[in-house]
Amino acid sequence: MILPSLYIVETKMMGHGVFTSENIRKGAVVERSPVIVMSAEERKLLDQTLLHDYIFEWGEKKALCCLALGYVSIYNHSYRSNCEYEMDFKKLEITVRAVQSIKAGEELFINYNGAWNNKKPVWFEAK
Repeated sequence: MILPSLYIVETKMMGHGVFTSENIRKGAVVERSPVIVMSAEERKLLDQTLLHDYIFEWGEKKALCCLALGYVSIYNHSYRSNCEYEMDFKKLEITVRAVQSIKAGEELFINYNGAWNNKKPVWFEAK
């Protein structure tokens, strides 16, 4: 499930990003996406490719990784994100939810650390 108002556009600074053509209310689910789960051995191979930037650590112990289908892997990172993602290890899906109201035309951001307000440094220089 992806909100019909979401679309992908190339941004000036971060490659592609996810935007909305309609206002989104705080608390709304904007996307629910299935994932493809891969092993630690497959992760080592993926880390040598461009896909490294699009996968998520997966599982309670983060021993696995996954590639989210839908738009989930396209959301850009921000320490002031307006969305948060939640992993459901049993259903094999990631849900993205708005943590604040988002206006039409705005980009949707997630914090790559998981929690929308987590300030822990990420593996690349971020704003």
